[in-house]
Amino acid sequence: MSASTEFVLTLSCQDRKGIVYAVSGLLYQAGCNIIDSHQFGDEDTGLFFMRVHFQAPGHLCDVPILDKLFANIRSEFGMQAHFHSLARKPRVLIMVSKFGHCLNDLLFRRQAGQLDIEVPVVVSNHPDFAELCASYGVPFRHLSLPTGASAEAKRAQEQQIEQICSEEQIDLVVLARYMQILSPEFCDFLRGCAINIHHSFLPSFKGAKPYYQAHARGVKLIGATAHYVTPDLDEGPIIEQDVSRVTHEMSAEDLTAVGRDVECIVLARAVKWHCEHRVLLNGSRTVVF
Repeated sequence: MSASTEFVLTLSCQDRKGIVYAVSGLLYQAGCNIIDSHQFGDEDTGLFFMRVHFQAPGHLCDVPILDKLFANIRSEFGMQAHFHSLARKPRVLIMVSKFGHCLNDLLFRRQAGQLDIEVPVVVSNHPDFAELCASYGVPFRHLSLPTGASAEAKRAQEQQIEQICSEEQIDLVVLARYMQILSPEFCDFLRGCAINIHHSFLPSFKGAKPYYQAHARGVKLIGATAHYVTPDLDEGPIIEQDVSRVTHEMSAEDLTAVGRDVECIVLARAVKWHCEHRVLLNGSRTVVF
């Protein structure tokens, strides 16, 4: 089975009878082969979500052609529907500051084939990880942002990143411990296509040194949260979370080491699921197939 003929359809609309029948029937009539399909009806919002992975015949192996084929059903059900070709690897820009564990993990997984993505560039407000990126053959851009930089200086730096995103045709931005608060304008630019890793199990222990805060409170579980970026700091729709058990015998440094391992795992899962088109936005929540 060739990835060049494989597509994923994601859709959402108001729930009603006949959606699955209409979608699967149209794909069948067009000569497509459904490989797997998942759907979910949210009783709270009345919305229906669906992800279909299918193989298309040669004459349909193009997203615009599939869009045209789907036009009537999209209109009939009032759907938000998108086709994604699996022949094209998502292009991911990674942003990092002074902690490189998540960056290194993502680059390793990409090199090992565990993440089917392209990383055209890594951007940082510090120069620390230029050599690490070079070891993976990934270009590194240092966009300096001094401590105490003005809002105007921060916005100018963000606009440089926006230009890079446009030039490199970036599909997803990953904040791999990028320790800067983003402006509302930048958040709007990244809406729905930027993932952040929060180094605690939201909403606890925000701000500096969260694992030291957790140690001081004597917690028994520590965790991490991957979520979409929104103007509301660390409150975007959650994609993935995980925890690890800790004990009173562990120091704050021990908790930090365990926490960083969890961060890497959680962020990698979120990036993988997003790039496989498994995550659909449901207001302030997500549906993950």
